[in-house]
Amino acid sequence: MAGRNWGGNVEFGARRVLRPRSVDELRGMVANADRIRALGTGHSFNRVADTAGDLVTLQDLPPRLEIAGDTVTVSAGTRFGELVGPLNQAGRALHNLGSLPHISVAGACATGTHGSGDGNPCLAAAVTEYELVTAGGELVTMPHETAVGLGRLGVVTALTLRTQPTYDIQQVAYDDLPMEALDDLDGVFGAGYSVSLFSRFRGPAFELAFVKRRVDPAAPWISPDTWFGAVRAPEQRHPLSGEPPEHTTLQDGLPAPWHTRLPHFRLEFTPSKGEEIQSEFFVPREHGPAAIRAVHALGPRLAPVLLVSEIRTIAADDLPASMAYQRDSVALHFTWVRDQAAVEAAVAEVEAAIAGYAPRPHWGKVFTMTPPTVPQLRRLAAELDPHGIFANDFTDKYL
Repeated sequence: MAGRNWGGNVEFGARRVLRPRSVDELRGMVANADRIRALGTGHSFNRVADTAGDLVTLQDLPPRLEIAGDTVTVSAGTRFGELVGPLNQAGRALHNLGSLPHISVAGACATGTHGSGDGNPCLAAAVTEYELVTAGGELVTMPHETAVGLGRLGVVTALTLRTQPTYDIQQVAYDDLPMEALDDLDGVFGAGYSVSLFSRFRGPAFELAFVKRRVDPAAPWISPDTWFGAVRAPEQRHPLSGEPPEHTTLQDGLPAPWHTRLPHFRLEFTPSKGEEIQSEFFVPREHGPAAIRAVHALGPRLAPVLLVSEIRTIAADDLPASMAYQRDSVALHFTWVRDQAAVEAAVAEVEAAIAGYAPRPHWGKVFTMTPPTVPQLRRLAAELDPHGIFANDFTDKYL
């Protein structure tokens, strides 16, 4: 039994899970495989990581964390939450982090996973190069443009990420941001280094907003009591109603190291809800308000299965398989109850509502639409893996 993903909605169909203890052992496994796929921390909600052959986890490979100048090289199975402390202690930082520090660096980069911010591209945009075991067991170095590869090119063993001097973040939560604030999209999302809006689309306001400001040491931010009509939350907030607020990073407005505020959730607790399904769609920034309003109109229909929706902005990048490739984007994220059939029906309604706004689905989440083709990735896969040992039903269908 290969087990299930983190959300519990996917049971892997692999014959077995391999656990190499060295890169050389991994190379031998790949060289002798008919079908093989790398498995990260299981935070994808579809079958992007599955295979009819063998899954291979990299958690037992020798850990690497090598800081040199303005880069850091880490072993592929390293979780972001394990990287950020040593990096900060060395006076360095990443440009951004995702909501969850629990996900592996390689898995997050492979699927185009991201954080938030008008000037912040996806997490894979920090990759300068990475090591890959290709078909036949060769160990090669790959350029950053292929970092979002869906596991189709081989098994990543290590990644080198660009860093910057460490910095502080101030985080504040606000309640009940009027939907009319979307009329000033640039003002709302430009108010912080990273801004997230949360809603269940059951009323005329976003129930919650997280505003994360990058600290200017010469002039720390004094957070206002009101913000675009929203009111500062009087206590710690969790994006999901009823979940423990202490599981989230502090929203006290005080300057604190970047890695303690950029994620929504703390590494030592279960992130988000646990038993859930997620979807996410990227639209060009200029279509953001219209797409959000189209989804808001579906509120009563989505209510039985929607736990919460999160709205974020992401900067354009040059990674062909990224959802934000060559366009600044607004992302509409959905956390659903764990009811696959009901969720797929709701997702289809969302996709129909935003179809006119050029949506791109997140590769690691549930969708029913056909994503844009990625000819660059398809050509490279055919070159590096002509017999398709790293392919699966998901990549066969979409690449």
